[in-house]
Amino acid sequence: MDAKTYPFTRTDAEWRAALTPEQYAVMRGHGTERPGSCALLHEKRPGMFTCAGCGQPLFVGGRKFESGTGWPSFDTPVDGAVETTEDRSHGMVRTECHCSRCGSHLGHVFPDGPPPTGLRYCINGVAMDFEPDQG
Repeated sequence: MDAKTYPFTRTDAEWRAALTPEQYAVMRGHGTERPGSCALLHEKRPGMFTCAGCGQPLFVGGRKFESGTGWPSFDTPVDGAVETTEDRSHGMVRTECHCSRCGSHLGHVFPDGPPPTGLRYCINGVAMDFEPDQG
């Protein structure tokens, strides 16, 4: 993980106990889930997508769109919820997204999204939970 200190912290043992092995590999090991494998890919109800590691609200359901990539995609996060860093792994330069509260890896952001932002936050579904609106 980054050298930065985050407001929500756990020891490695606590992270391993709190997350599934797949979540741990993605969120703490900067991995990627298999495209099309997450139930949240097709979630269309109004609600909030939250960090599976700390519960912080990340994305409003109304900001989700179908990108055809196999991962949940959003055009903008909740203000201040997602931070980015440069990712030079796998022989390319990308912009990594992580939770601003616990530092967990979420996915990447690309400049090929729809208006009005033109951004595509391509997020691993296992890194999120979904809380439907209570209406």
